[in-house]
Amino acid sequence: MRGSTDPVAKLIFELSKLPGIGEKTATRLAYFILKQDVQFAQSLSEALLDAKTKIGLCESCFTFTDVSPCRLCADPQRQKALICVVERPADVMAIEQSGSHQGSYHVLHGALSPLDGVGPDDLKIHELLERLKSGTIQEIILATNPSVEGEATAMYIGRLVKMLGVKVTKLAHGIPVGGTLEYSDRQTIGKALQNRVEVSS
Repeated sequence: MRGSTDPVAKLIFELSKLPGIGEKTATRLAYFILKQDVQFAQSLSEALLDAKTKIGLCESCFTFTDVSPCRLCADPQRQKALICVVERPADVMAIEQSGSHQGSYHVLHGALSPLDGVGPDDLKIHELLERLKSGTIQEIILATNPSVEGEATAMYIGRLVKMLGVKVTKLAHGIPVGGTLEYSDRQTIGKALQNRVEVSS
């Protein structure tokens, strides 16, 4: 299928590059798209191009946004002294849907994973520490995923932040080990935020 000139095969090949999409699912998606009218395909392609050309990173929290600072960072009603640290932009949306966090965010864009060659310099950790130098941040909530990589990232950041004299908490149990925020229900995320515990040094 790679390098095929067949438009259908090419569409299936491109769709199969998406995370979590195998060849069977890509084939189903391709045939669904082919059954739609031309306007559907045009709207889909325009949405993809708009997202790639108009979306960037927020200068403050580093989530995906079409304006910088993003709407959450610019909201005067948010608690600026409280920052929730997450791995991915999708985690921001998941926590927002829980309605339990009224502070700011900081997106790391990944987690520490030495086996995959991901170290501290590959994440937005330096940028987080720079934000803390303002002296206005009172608490950091470590909301990394409960995976080996997520826990290692939380421990690493926790040690650095506590050295700066800032309170560090993490989500309470409730998010299953090996699970992700993106696929957790809003009640579970809400309880984990409300019952967060302070990180010990």
